[in-house]
Amino acid sequence: MGRGHDRCPRCGADFHCGMADAAPCACTAVTLAGDVLAALQERYAGCLCVNCLSQIAADPAAFLAASR
Repeated sequence: MGRGHDRCPRCGADFHCGMADAAPCACTAVTLAGDVLAALQERYAGCLCVNCLSQIAADPAAFLAASR
């Protein structure tokens, strides 16, 4: 995390990871439960774009079911 420009491993979109910036990264506005975060870490290396994180947050049960 905090690498600047990156490619989302879920959708392939280019995005700016702002974890190393002075301002908060856009992903900090997305709330995900602990089990969803754990599944994300198991499934993907690196950061996901805020659009993918928002989609997962909107339907975490579907993401968890697909992760099994």
